[in-house]
Amino acid sequence: MRVLGLVASSCGGLDTRFRTELAQPAAERGWRLAITLTPTAARWLASTGELARLQELTDLEVRSESRLPGQPRPHPDPDVFLFAPASANSVAKLALGLADNQALTVLGDVLADPRVHVSVAYQVSPARLRHPAWGAHVGALTSAGAAVSRLADPWSTALTALPD
Repeated sequence: MRVLGLVASSCGGLDTRFRTELAQPAAERGWRLAITLTPTAARWLASTGELARLQELTDLEVRSESRLPGQPRPHPDPDVFLFAPASANSVAKLALGLADNQALTVLGDVLADPRVHVSVAYQVSPARLRHPAWGAHVGALTSAGAAVSRLADPWSTALTALPD
């Protein structure tokens, strides 16, 4: 079973759509899920009970914090990552190489590795898309080999862009 590194940041709909439109369909397609969340995304999902429901979809720990020195690695190394939904803030940090949380650390470690497929499906307001730095952030990610696109409706369409 192939491992999908499924990464999410806090965006509108995360608490109601992430499990049902991304995680569950991915598991049904045969992916073993290695889920990593930004700290805020984890708080949002915990507050609604969705974090526990996500955990039921995978035998791997749903992560939002880094491990302590000496602790075993909780996830195998996926060769496919889907970052969805990706917020404007997280896209900017990833493009700039900032890894201030576990979600961005795991993505930053594989970005530009030709052996690893990285898809970034963002959910960003029109105001953020007009920001002068947005194009450069997307350009940095695409130049590193990431497939970058707007998260479409339904969110599960992001799964169709992943390699088999």
